[in-house]
Amino acid sequence: MKERILEYLEKDARMSHSDIATMLGITEEEVSKTVAVCEENGTIVNYRTMINWDLVDKNTVTALIELKTIPQRDKGFDSVAERICHFPEVKSVALMSGGFDLAITVECKNMREVAFFVAEKLATIEGVTATATHFELQKYKENGVVYGTEKTDKRGNSW
Repeated sequence: MKERILEYLEKDARMSHSDIATMLGITEEEVSKTVAVCEENGTIVNYRTMINWDLVDKNTVTALIELKTIPQRDKGFDSVAERICHFPEVKSVALMSGGFDLAITVECKNMREVAFFVAEKLATIEGVTATATHFELQKYKENGVVYGTEKTDKRGNSW
């Protein structure tokens, strides 16, 4: 039952405990107790609001940076990942399988700031052997939510 409660909250953190209880056929008190335990033990980490920043005209650049690094003895990739997590530009860090080791998402004011971040902060970390930077051009879906589509794309083509 805990998993179902968490799934509802993940889709909509504003969903009331009463509504969740009704949908699951349990009491509101059971939902509230489950949520409280999950908040205390760290299962629920945060409640966030998703914002379509394109509609607010926020002028930032988002980039995905692939990073290759040499794992450290007894620490693997953890120490490099932990160091990267402390940079304020970094929105996410994940260990990956495949052609690179870490996937890093950053948000900066412009492309120059991203370039500076890669050259001055990431590339200088001991053990980093390569990076590849990809800039986000248009966001279509995030966390399972599809953003609204316009009738005309950014190049002036009609749908």
